[in-house]
Amino acid sequence: MGLQQEPHKAASNGPVVRTERVVRYKECRKNHAASVGGYAVDGCREFMASGEEGTSDALRCAACGCHRSFHRREVETVAAACGCSSDDHSTPRR
Repeated sequence: MGLQQEPHKAASNGPVVRTERVVRYKECRKNHAASVGGYAVDGCREFMASGEEGTSDALRCAACGCHRSFHRREVETVAAACGCSSDDHSTPRR
C-alpha cells in the first residue's frame, strides 16, 4: 500500500482544513508590435474560452483570439474548514 496524504489540520485536535486552488486568466499580455520592435497590447481584460472544455477551442480567447498562455495567470487558494466539532475527534468512544 502506498503513502496517503492526510488533510491539513489546524491543531492536533482541531478541525480539518481543506484547500482548493482556483485559477483565473486575466488580461492578455501578447505584444502585437514585437516584430517591428515596439510594444502594443490589444486591451483584452480577461480570458474567455471560445469553445467547450476538452476541445482545442477552449484554449483560444473569444475576445482577442490569443492562446490562453498569453493571459496573466492568477491563482487563488481558498481554505475551508470542516464543519465537525473538535470534541468528536479528541474523546475516545467506549
